[in-house]
Amino acid sequence: MNGTKLYVGNLSYSVTSERLRELFAGYGEVGEVRVIEGKGFGFVEMAAKDDAEKAKQALNGMDFEGRTLRIDEARPQKEKPRGRGPRRY
Repeated sequence: MNGTKLYVGNLSYSVTSERLRELFAGYGEVGEVRVIEGKGFGFVEMAAKDDAEKAKQALNGMDFEGRTLRIDEARPQKEKPRGRGPRRY
């Protein structure tokens, strides 16, 4: 999907991917939705950049299941160094 991925922060720990998909579906076609369990955040990919911007404007600061949402464009994931690291004796 060639859309825009949004970071959705300050989620209630009880929020599911399906519930988040339902929330964003009102603003356009939703692609992948991923809630990071036990962390209070997730990611939503919207099919169109305009739809992502509309969702961001409408939902940022909104109360959702008792928490105030924080929505921003997701930053690319940083590469993690591969390897075992230093030995510890």
